[in-house]
Amino acid sequence: MPKLIGKASRVVEFNGLAIDEYVGNVASNSDDISVAFGTISEPTSEPWLTLEYDEWFLVTKGRVELKHGDGEVLTATAGETIFITKGERFRPCFPDVGTEYIAICSPAFKPDRCHREEDSSIDTSDVTAKLADLHSKEKTLEDTNPSSAKFVYHMCEKTLWDKAIESGKAYFPPTFAEDGFFTHATAVPLRLIETANQFYTATKGDWICIELSTEKLLDMGIMTVFEGPKPVGEKAVHENWTASQWHCPHIYGGIPASIQGVVMKTYDMKRDGDGNFLSVVDLTHTAE
Repeated sequence: MPKLIGKASRVVEFNGLAIDEYVGNVASNSDDISVAFGTISEPTSEPWLTLEYDEWFLVTKGRVELKHGDGEVLTATAGETIFITKGERFRPCFPDVGTEYIAICSPAFKPDRCHREEDSSIDTSDVTAKLADLHSKEKTLEDTNPSSAKFVYHMCEKTLWDKAIESGKAYFPPTFAEDGFFTHATAVPLRLIETANQFYTATKGDWICIELSTEKLLDMGIMTVFEGPKPVGEKAVHENWTASQWHCPHIYGGIPASIQGVVMKTYDMKRDGDGNFLSVVDLTHTAE
């Protein structure tokens, strides 16, 4: 059924450029896609950008000039759309007052996915600082009071989970013993896709996300301990995942999949043809 997933949030307001995010990590806690609306109140431009996502630039009013390559300029006017491939270097320029556009990014915009070559002569550091602050507010229960987390989330291959259900036995991830006899999880749904793409893109087939009750696990004698991030098998954690910022729930035991009350919900996960994870279907809330 239709549902409201968020509310527009002003994410940029600088030198005549204002950007309101309608869908994304700030507006709707969505990491698979972001949708933003930009307006120009005076001629301006952004610094050179290189993105770790694909972007569609839909010009609805006025004109946008996109500098790229060796001095080339691509111009789009009202009704036209520009597609920018992940990894391409470009610079958006807005010569006309009243220009409006819609930007769609997949996966969603995040500051660490958008590399800005800020010109020291143009103080755009305020933009970077505000974006970093807005996106740091994705901090949730895991960061503030992890011991109170009632629900945690574990991702796994659907075939392995189904096998455990059918057998009536506990589910154990393939690297359970290698990792230290615990099951990886998170209390922050916003981090699921980033984590999945760090560890699991090489796997084949369908994946699911399991929402678990920490209280019911404890009733079964299974402890959930919040610790720093740890590798999955031979795959190391991301270099930016520090123990001071990432408090990860490690479930010291398998998951008794068939015990009533342990599993709260099961969500499908979407992937693209290259194995990248895109979203957890219908899981849009945080653990706040």
